[in-house]
Amino acid sequence: MSEPRIAVLGAGANGASIGADLTLAGRDVTLVEQWPSHVERMRRDGLTIETPEETIRVAPRVIHLCEVAELKHEFDIVLMLMKAYDSRWAAQLIEPYLAADGLMAGVQNGMTARVVEDVVGAQRTIATVIECSATMDEPALVHRHTPVARSWFATGILPGGPSAEREEEVASLLRHSGTVQHFDDIESAKWMKLVSNSTLLVTSAILGLPMLDALHTPGYRDVMVAAGNEALAVGTALGHRVLPIFGLTEDEIVDRARIVDIMTDKLFAGFVVPGATTTVLQDWRRGPGRHSEVDDLNGHVAAKGAEVGIATPVNAAVTGIAHRIERGELEPRPEHLDLMLAALR
Repeated sequence: MSEPRIAVLGAGANGASIGADLTLAGRDVTLVEQWPSHVERMRRDGLTIETPEETIRVAPRVIHLCEVAELKHEFDIVLMLMKAYDSRWAAQLIEPYLAADGLMAGVQNGMTARVVEDVVGAQRTIATVIECSATMDEPALVHRHTPVARSWFATGILPGGPSAEREEEVASLLRHSGTVQHFDDIESAKWMKLVSNSTLLVTSAILGLPMLDALHTPGYRDVMVAAGNEALAVGTALGHRVLPIFGLTEDEIVDRARIVDIMTDKLFAGFVVPGATTTVLQDWRRGPGRHSEVDDLNGHVAAKGAEVGIATPVNAAVTGIAHRIERGELEPRPEHLDLMLAALR
C-alpha cells in the first residue's frame, strides 16, 4: 500500500503541532492554513514547536487556503483542526480534493462529527475527540504545553461509517501526537468533552485569566461545576452516555454528583500548565470583536437544553457575557465572576 497523502486543514497551535509530529515521522503531510503571515513564515523559516522538554523545528509542506483550488492531487486523509464554527465551509472547501475512498476527521472541540458526515458522507467520516493545550501568538512559533506524552485523543465511527480498520488509519496518525483511545459511542465521548469544555474554556476567558489563575479565584470552581453539571444533564436527556474520557476510570463516573468535580481535577492535573490560556481568550486578545467558539460550547449546551426542557442558567449566562465581550461592550476581567455567580442563585 502506498503512503497516504494527508492534509492537516487548519494549522493553528494544535494543527501545527500535529503537522510537525507527522512531518517528523516522515509522513506525506501538507498543512493547509488561512493566516497568510503564518504560511509565509513557515515557508521561509520553517515551523518551531516549543514544549516543556524540547524545541522542535521542521520544514513542513504548507499551502494557503486560496491555493487549495490549484491542487492537482487528492488527499487520502484530512485531519480538520479548524474552529468548530468553521467546520462546514472548511469541509466543503476540501471535499473535492478528498479521495473517493478517503477519510476526514474533525479533530476539534464541539459536536462537529455530524457536520463532517453531512459534507463527505458517513463512509468517509471518522469522529474524534482532542485534549491538547498549545498557544500561538506569532507566526510559525507554537508553545505546546502538553507534549506527546500528555496529549490525548479519541476516535470512533458514527452509525453507517467505515470499518474499524479504516478508523485505525486515522488513529495511527494521531498516535504520533499523543495517546489514542477508541470509543464505540464516540458521540457520547464527544459530549463528555463538551461537558469539560463548558466548565473552563469560556468561563476562564471571561475573567481574562490563565486557566490555573482562574481556578484559584474564590468562587470560580462553583461556576465551573455548575456549568458542567448542566451540560451533563442535557447530554443525558439527549441520550448520551457518561463515559470515562482522558484518564477517568469507570469507578470515577459511578457517582454522577461527583463526575464534573473529578473530571476537573483530572483536567488540571494532566493537561493544564501555569500561564496557559484557553483558545477563547487567545481569540479575544487578537482583537476586539473577534468571534470565539462559545456558541459551539456553552451556547450549544444552552440551545440543546432548551430543546429537551433542561434549565441551563449558567451556560446561558456564560454565553451572554461572551457575546457582550465580542460586541465590545465588556472586556475580559476578573470582576465578571460576579455575573456568572449570579446565575447560580
